[in-house]
Amino acid sequence: MRKLTYYVACSIDGFIGDPDGDASSMFAFLDEEFTGFLASDYPETIAAPAREPMGIKDAEHRHFDTVVQGRGSYRLALDAGVTSPYAHLREFVASRTLGASPDPNVEVIDGDLVGRIRELKAEEGELGIWLCGGSQVAGELLDEIDELVIKTYPQVYGSGMPMFGGTGFSVSDFALESVRTFGNGVLVRVYARKR
Repeated sequence: MRKLTYYVACSIDGFIGDPDGDASSMFAFLDEEFTGFLASDYPETIAAPAREPMGIKDAEHRHFDTVVQGRGSYRLALDAGVTSPYAHLREFVASRTLGASPDPNVEVIDGDLVGRIRELKAEEGELGIWLCGGSQVAGELLDEIDELVIKTYPQVYGSGMPMFGGTGFSVSDFALESVRTFGNGVLVRVYARKR
């Protein structure tokens, strides 16, 4: 069975964006060391328009061959005129309001999100599924998430869009597998779900 990994950036206090979902303040930490790590260890998570300028256009996928994101995350690409931000992956957008997909590489999931994710996880293959965002989608899929890769930026937001939105109080246990620190203050923590 393939893994669903929530690979996400957040503030120290667990927000993936401000109240409107904007996380552009985190871009200030994309220095040479950290960007080099992202390009070498998670190249498939680099958006298609940035891959060639970064010299990783044809980089081999290391973790994922599929990406799932919410309408809000996808809207950022659409607003920039990009209909397939991760054209090198199979792309899914969870949205009940987007309507028809604007790109043949993007499948819109407008119904049973959990059921569709279970189908994707049951497919043959060694590479996993990347849950890219957003908050509400992560909350809805919390029980399906097998792994967390949390890029924690040295900022406190105070309020904003939580990593897991729309969930009531519920405890889900994960085991810490690794922590990597960077000179710019960013931490990358990897957790596996305790089952």
